[in-house]
Amino acid sequence: METRIWLAQPAADWLEGLPIGNGRLAAMVLGGIKRERLALNHEWLWRGTHRDRDVEDRAHLLPAVREALLAGDYDEGTRLGNEAFGGDGGISGRPNRVDPYQTAGDLYVELAHGATSGYERALDLDTGIASVSYHTSLLGGPGATVRRSAMAHLTRDLLLLHIEAGGAPLTGAVSLDRLFDPSCVVQRRVEGDLLTLRGDIAGGVSFTVSARLCLTGGRLCPVDGSKLGFADATGVLVAINIAVAWDGGEPVAEVPELTAEAWPALRDEHLGAYREQAGGVRLTLNQPASALPTDQRLLGARAGRADLGLAALYLHYGRYLLHASSALGELPANLQGKWCEDLNPAWECDLHQDINLQMCYWLAEAGDLSEATEALFRYLERALPHAREAAAKLYGCRGIWLPIQTDPWGRSTPESAGWAVWVGAAAWLAQHFWTHWEYTLDRTFLRERAYPWLREVAAFYEDYLVTDEDGSLQVVPSQSPENTFEGVDPRYPVALCVSATMDLALADELLTHCVQASALLGVDADRRRHWQSMLAALAQPGIDLDGRLAEWDHDVVEREPGHRHISHLYALFPGDQITPDSTPELFAAARASLDARIAAQDAQRSGDTGWSLAWYACCYARLGDGDKALEVLTKLFVKYTTGSLLDLHPPRIFQIDGNLGGAMAIAEMLLQSHGGRLRLLPALPTAWPEGQVRGLRARGGLSVDLLWRAGQLLRATLVAHRDTEVMLHDPDGRLLLATADRSQIWPKREGAWVRFDVVPGGIYRVTVDSSR
Repeated sequence: METRIWLAQPAADWLEGLPIGNGRLAAMVLGGIKRERLALNHEWLWRGTHRDRDVEDRAHLLPAVREALLAGDYDEGTRLGNEAFGGDGGISGRPNRVDPYQTAGDLYVELAHGATSGYERALDLDTGIASVSYHTSLLGGPGATVRRSAMAHLTRDLLLLHIEAGGAPLTGAVSLDRLFDPSCVVQRRVEGDLLTLRGDIAGGVSFTVSARLCLTGGRLCPVDGSKLGFADATGVLVAINIAVAWDGGEPVAEVPELTAEAWPALRDEHLGAYREQAGGVRLTLNQPASALPTDQRLLGARAGRADLGLAALYLHYGRYLLHASSALGELPANLQGKWCEDLNPAWECDLHQDINLQMCYWLAEAGDLSEATEALFRYLERALPHAREAAAKLYGCRGIWLPIQTDPWGRSTPESAGWAVWVGAAAWLAQHFWTHWEYTLDRTFLRERAYPWLREVAAFYEDYLVTDEDGSLQVVPSQSPENTFEGVDPRYPVALCVSATMDLALADELLTHCVQASALLGVDADRRRHWQSMLAALAQPGIDLDGRLAEWDHDVVEREPGHRHISHLYALFPGDQITPDSTPELFAAARASLDARIAAQDAQRSGDTGWSLAWYACCYARLGDGDKALEVLTKLFVKYTTGSLLDLHPPRIFQIDGNLGGAMAIAEMLLQSHGGRLRLLPALPTAWPEGQVRGLRARGGLSVDLLWRAGQLLRATLVAHRDTEVMLHDPDGRLLLATADRSQIWPKREGAWVRFDVVPGGIYRVTVDSSR
């Protein structure tokens, strides 16, 4: 089973570390031998100097921007749009006001011993425990095997590090430290068995890191005001808590009294919670387990050696990272999840809302981590008040507007001039509310949380869309994130236009879901009719002369044919408006567009990133091409992955979205349920002829297990959690359906599909009639 990442040497740098987390607290375990480092984080530790920033009244400038764009003057419209709504940051020459995510500091543990052998560090995805072990001669004693185990405890809400050497005595020291930051006053103290590090960022937040040192045997030996030593202990337990105060209060990081002897009970308590929350999905590709360390396996893949198990490991790791970023959290995963070692991380390690944040949560529902979305929804709901203010001040609209990039303070301000003039973020994030409803069929959630958010976004579109001279509703200004075309001043990285294909797809999807939700709930009949009329008038995407799905509303010369974003394919994935059944011409055009984008990247040998390859793989899975999806995923593994499997953005920056999006691509290759239709093994690569997966989730409240041989489905098991109807793809008429007691089900056939009803708790067997 591919549930273990392991390496035979300590991490050379932070990027090679092993992450642990519980959503609120996080640490990167580097596995040093004589000096272990845990790089510490707290989800609310952002610099906090701009948490009250605001927007200016700019709506009066909108007519001039629209006039230029509707007249076809995209250069002038782009200039005016950026002057009006671009804000600071980006190309403005002024700093943006997005607060960067911050390191809380580092915990160091020094051990006194001799030379070592047999080193191994590992992350067990079945337990959420990172471990280090090696053999050494201890100070003043015989040889022993040192074992260190680190976890982010799910019930105690603490970071725990346990060290033992099979009963041999351990001597060393523990300390807390942090990178020098001229804007942060740091105080360190040692009192008894407790170390503390207090930080006060000028004009920003305050925080405290507390670490309690518990021993089995031995004694504490204070070294100085910042380091606590220990001697002759047969067991060491370090319990860590972090607190952040951003509202004027005191950051109190309490650490309860514990004993090192309590480690087995603490571990078992954590394991029970972890397995209940995160143990649902397992993929096996029937390949002998590799005996090589993970980094060596990646080197083999780069050399062209097949390693089917890497895909299974990547899926399991993606689920682990999402759970570790969200479990007890109040905030969603940022660009690096909840891990960061820097004071000025790339892109502020922000919440990026034009693909990255959304990609982080694609896996949540299908990957049986639905609870992980709670942190996302709570963050979005906190943003509502200022998002309403921003919509009114910037664009003169009701409803809400969200920016491309932001931080956790719930402020909707444009902070990336050249990129910021875009209105699609709120609609894209609305998809996650709707998707949660589709998977759970939780009517209370639909009524109290999903529909109110959808309705807010719809109110914005009601005011923002404009009717052109042909009577079509258009999105103006619009952009295809983060792309441009010739004819617009190249100092602007993004071209503004009329109704980029992605913006049309977002408006269409949002209004469609509003119509469906209001009908399901029996509310807002008048608004529902208005939304239906808007849908009927909304402009439609086109197909270029070369057969590609058009990215913009007019013929253009692409400035960067191999651009990393494929926003115009939104309706293919993660949307579901483009399918082979409902829109065959657009489906073929989407394929042509994706092929051309990748061909251009290959020709210029640049343009892709880890996260973009994950998106391409998801799209190929939707296109039913498992071989191409796996080819793209393999490129992600070999080109944009550290030895510890963290995803990279060029030149060498950790971005968690590639990990989570890549994992979602694997899930999509095995199971799809969009559009109310269930597809089993819809994009199975020929390189995976045998395998099984258990625990995937499908829309309609279904759990699905699959078993296949010789590239064909052998058996599927569906477990229903809601009362619903299933529409199952059966193009050859070979599927046999039965209940758990083997009573045959006679479904209704509709072309290539069969329909049947399921009830909560029902177990349904799907087999294949081999005689046909």
